[in-house]
Amino acid sequence: MLDKLNAVEQRYDELLRQLGTSEVQSDPPEYRKAAKAAADLQPLVERFREYRDVVRDLTQTEELVASGDADMRDLAREELRSLVAKRDALLADLKILLIPKDPNDEKNVMLEIRAGTGGDEAALFAGELFRMYSRYAERQGWRLELMSMSESGVGGVKEAIATIEGRGAYSKLKYESGVHRVQRVPATEASGRIHTSTATVAVLPEAEEVDVQINEKDLRIDTFCSSGPGGQSVNTTYSAVRITHLPSGVVVSQQDEKSQIKNRAKAMKVLRSRLYEMELSKQQDAIAKDRRSQVGTGGRSEKIRTYNFPQNRITDSRAGFTFTTHRLSEVLNGDLVELLDALTTHFQSEKLKDATTVS
Repeated sequence: MLDKLNAVEQRYDELLRQLGTSEVQSDPPEYRKAAKAAADLQPLVERFREYRDVVRDLTQTEELVASGDADMRDLAREELRSLVAKRDALLADLKILLIPKDPNDEKNVMLEIRAGTGGDEAALFAGELFRMYSRYAERQGWRLELMSMSESGVGGVKEAIATIEGRGAYSKLKYESGVHRVQRVPATEASGRIHTSTATVAVLPEAEEVDVQINEKDLRIDTFCSSGPGGQSVNTTYSAVRITHLPSGVVVSQQDEKSQIKNRAKAMKVLRSRLYEMELSKQQDAIAKDRRSQVGTGGRSEKIRTYNFPQNRITDSRAGFTFTTHRLSEVLNGDLVELLDALTTHFQSEKLKDATTVS
């Protein structure tokens, strides 16, 4: 670990040297690249230098404890306890800072929610999940834009797709992908039996044009009249758009806007994010899974989280992680901070298991 930190410090010093040269200063793209790399390394280097200073002070204080007079030893022992605590805290910070950063963490999010097993009750639950994430985004000061929504006849949601724009949106929401299960007595249940239904959530990093290059020749674009619940026509113009990416078979439809141009732009935004996520799954299985593995089949037995209404309880359970809270109504109202922080801490800890110790 110390070797890694020394190498990072040398790289940081080299970047600062480059930024001071006329050659780099006269090349704006190269200057921006070096400046960003230096800014990314700066927190780690500063912590490492602080850690090194504390270790030096610790060594000197230990010598005072061993060789000083009685009064000096007492003072030195008190200082020693403070320095040990500071060293350990800095070491913990360094381990976290050494974790490779997910390049998508600062990206905006493409959020997709679909009703799973359970009919009308699953659609109602999917609608509640969409409102939960909408309210969380609002609490964070993020901007949510609805891309498309297919509603059920009972006021639920069959499918909802939205973009969430905000600093660190993907880093906060990326662990939400999977099957969410609800257990409760539906309003239509006369005998009071508890039903189990599911909805699937996919959280994808929003792709920019530079992330995914799409050849127009690979697209089949169809236009059709928008339709509403029950199949009735919404308008008589061919404003709705369906885009098929022929090489991958991915199909995206968009009909929320009255303008065909706007619908096409929204559909391309969704398509680009889906193709980007597919490419990530091929390149880095450990970082991003493909959509099917994210959300499974939507069956009742597949889940990452259970919302139990009779017990006012939410349990998040996945490999090596369990979190339970009895604040179900608050969470559904968008208060996700405690839950998301627990998930982030867990997955960071998993990455830290391989960190080497300082000798």
